[in-house]
Amino acid sequence: MKRIYLDNNATTPVDPRLLELFVSAAFTTFGNPSSIHGYGQAAKALLVKARDDIAKIFGVRSPEIVFTATATEALNMLLKGFFGSKPSGHLITSNVEHLAVYATVERLKSEGLEVTYLEAGSYGAPQPEDLIKAIRPDTRLVVLMGANNETGVLTDYKAMGDIALKHAIPCIVDGVQLFGKENITLSPGISAICFSGHKCYAPKGAAFTIVRRGLKLEPHLTGGHQEHGLRAGTENLASIVTLAQGATFIAEELNSFKEPMRELRDYFEERVLALKPGAKINGTGPRIANTSNICFKDIDGEALLMYLDLHGVAASLGSACSSGALEPSRVLLNMGLTRQEALASIRFSLGRYTTKEEIDETLKIITRFA
Repeated sequence: MKRIYLDNNATTPVDPRLLELFVSAAFTTFGNPSSIHGYGQAAKALLVKARDDIAKIFGVRSPEIVFTATATEALNMLLKGFFGSKPSGHLITSNVEHLAVYATVERLKSEGLEVTYLEAGSYGAPQPEDLIKAIRPDTRLVVLMGANNETGVLTDYKAMGDIALKHAIPCIVDGVQLFGKENITLSPGISAICFSGHKCYAPKGAAFTIVRRGLKLEPHLTGGHQEHGLRAGTENLASIVTLAQGATFIAEELNSFKEPMRELRDYFEERVLALKPGAKINGTGPRIANTSNICFKDIDGEALLMYLDLHGVAASLGSACSSGALEPSRVLLNMGLTRQEALASIRFSLGRYTTKEEIDETLKIITRFA
């Protein structure tokens, strides 16, 4: 049975062109970049080049690139580093953020921070006018995702950053679901934005954040002076080097595969809505090119997901709690779906390697599900 992978928002397969580079960096240039001997200096040269290559893609200074292991770590670094050990003042975010932001903000809230959650509604993302209304004299930070990981709905992060800049408030963007799917604009109002390697065809184990000059952060991990003193610990050089090369491939090739991917996604949605009366797309706002979150009317979403998996198709549903029992998506509930609708919703996320033949086979499997 051929497997069909439609869960690219969770993680992507590694670009085959990166495997040789990963192995070479792991086994040939294995020195610690902080060591002063030849092995260490060879490793440091690769680290410097990776930082320079990513900075060039985004048109920023190399010292503004900070490497971490994951985007979750990066968001913790940004949020906890900004507010320090005694959180105070007011933060603005949305009610559909990834858990990496939501759980961290809730933790800071329990320690004294005041938080406003902008409503996403059925659109799927907050609007610029909502941010304007929410700003207070004591607002210290805005943090929003560029694209929702469950629905793919885009936030107008450029407009949000411009509003924040007008009020002299730093704005942090979770850009994880943008890279490899949309062209990215870094406006002056964006103080920091983070990305993850394994969401853009690079190996797991490395992420990067653009921290613009002027954003003051306390280090979240303390120890050595790596990553400009913001992230102590020996760098995962093999993953960082392949992340930088993968980012270069994305920058060079995105325009060649983004629209075909969008067209394939649109074809899939049109056929599903025709085959399953009552099905609807969750999120009315513009979306990244690869994501479909579909509510199947009067269908048990967990059963459909298992049926798809048994027939070789990987997709995703809401999150599972620690007991393993299925829980409806917090994001979908906050968008106004009922519990039943949220439990009947499945996310399909295509990738650059997804083919029409795979989509047609998936449609046949969905059609056979009673």
